[in-house]
Amino acid sequence: MFTKMPTESTDNLVDQAAVSADRAIKTTQRVANEALDSLSGSVQEMRDHAAPALNRSSEQLAALAQRGVDVMRDSSQQLRDRALRASDSTVGYIKDEPVKAMLIAAATGAALMALVSLLTRTRDRA
Repeated sequence: MFTKMPTESTDNLVDQAAVSADRAIKTTQRVANEALDSLSGSVQEMRDHAAPALNRSSEQLAALAQRGVDVMRDSSQQLRDRALRASDSTVGYIKDEPVKAMLIAAATGAALMALVSLLTRTRDRA
């Protein structure tokens, strides 16, 4: 009197549920794979667009740095030239006017010594 119908029916329902779950898992995997493929393509596209911009930026930075180096080199050369001209001018003045040069040097030295003396007295009083 036992019938196998409910058991077979239950087994059949379990099998159908397993098949449905397997299909859902496979569909989810397929959708996830497609999304990852799409994302990978987007990332590659962004890289392709960003690379030329980065290359241009690095080239511009290199050119700007080179210009800075050139300006510094030119400025330092101009400063050396001015110092050399001032030195030559001073030597020429000393050769042309040795007495005046000695008097100017002595007066400058005396003024500096007076200033140093004044500063040391002020510091000693404080």
